[in-house]
Amino acid sequence: MLLTLDLNDVRPLHEQVAAAIRRAIGEGSYAAGDRLPPARELAQALGINTNTVLRALRDLRDEGLLEFRRGRGVSVAGVAGGRALLVQRARELLEDAQRHGYRREDLITILKELP
Repeated sequence: MLLTLDLNDVRPLHEQVAAAIRRAIGEGSYAAGDRLPPARELAQALGINTNTVLRALRDLRDEGLLEFRRGRGVSVAGVAGGRALLVQRARELLEDAQRHGYRREDLITILKELP
């Protein structure tokens, strides 16, 4: 799994990690039942604290995307589709809009104008 973090991103690191894993699942890099690398390995690869990765993994577990199995590690419970993937993309779109000076209300107006 090749994950990267944007140091200029204002989101907390655990949210960035969760978004990257969610995106990898949504794009098919991981399928239901696939195991993720251990949190310690992910943290080392990203150069961040293991607890930060664990927090991201717990968030994804709470969303129903991951499941934790004692002795078996973390595996993908389901595919990020539907609402989970759409919410992630909407967050990214909102962040991009804010970087360009648009407010949430401006983005909603733009979306309403689409055919």
